[in-house]
Amino acid sequence: MEEQKDARQPAARYEAAAVPAACPPGRQHCRISDQETNGKTSAASLNDFSDPIYKEIAITNGCINRMTREELRSKLEEFKLETRGVKDVLKKRLKNYYKKQKLMQKESTNGDSCYDYICVVDFEATCEEGNPPEFVHEIIEFPVVLVNTRTLEIEDTFQQYVKPEINPKLSDFCISLTGITQDIVDKADIFPQVLQNAIEWMRQRELGTKYSYSVLTDGSWDMSKFLNIQCRISRIKYPSFAKKWINIRKSYGNFYKVPRNQTKLTIMLENLGMNYDGRPHSGLDDSKNIARIAIRMLQDGCDLRVNERIHGGQLMTVSSSVPLEGAPAPQMPRYRN
Repeated sequence: MEEQKDARQPAARYEAAAVPAACPPGRQHCRISDQETNGKTSAASLNDFSDPIYKEIAITNGCINRMTREELRSKLEEFKLETRGVKDVLKKRLKNYYKKQKLMQKESTNGDSCYDYICVVDFEATCEEGNPPEFVHEIIEFPVVLVNTRTLEIEDTFQQYVKPEINPKLSDFCISLTGITQDIVDKADIFPQVLQNAIEWMRQRELGTKYSYSVLTDGSWDMSKFLNIQCRISRIKYPSFAKKWINIRKSYGNFYKVPRNQTKLTIMLENLGMNYDGRPHSGLDDSKNIARIAIRMLQDGCDLRVNERIHGGQLMTVSSSVPLEGAPAPQMPRYRN
């Protein structure tokens, strides 16, 4: 539902010490090796930026900043890393690879730094051309794409269509945009049953019990708008597992240091050197492409963390300083009185 949302809202380990050698002849020599530190790296906390390791990282970052795009691609290829993307993305990828390797050499961090799984959700909803403000959007496609953050692969998918109740007849615009036909929704279950099916699918994969996880969306609207409204229409309480989520647009913008207008789905893919795969505005295909962006960001060293939540029906920001906490085991919410 990217177009609708935008219309409404304002690798394997390699020797890290070799990275600095990327500086070509004639430029400042900035090679750093483990021998230069003589193994005297302090056992201080990873958050202690007085540690000498951060000076090494800063020097290397300076060297990377002076590299051309071809030099960056050559070095990334040497480490068997992805070489597609605009120059700023390539720099960020190489910097984060080196930083991760140096910090891994220093000491292992206490506890996990990411969730075991990420559930990418991108609803499709009823719509009319021009998005009139009085129109009530109802979810008509419920997809979930399960990303394993350890293997960095899409491990499984869920997809079911939903029968709308307030506006059961789809507009020609909605059919053309989403590819969802009237016959498909007429044969589908209503939302509470589809939500129950999605929850059962998540429980079978032991999310929230054996494995930590978080929901991830492309923007705020899937959870704060579409799901919130749909739960009211269906007279059920808002599900607890979806009260916090990762807004990948915020994560992408903050990580790659790009403005908000550079965080639309197609632009994020393009800047990462990828093309859209599938049918735009298919909920499942949109979710798979969002998952591809999330995987690339994890490969580039981004710690994808919850950054938004809904409280009392209002959208709120979650600080990055909040301790990492996965979503609860999914349960079917009770019906409203």
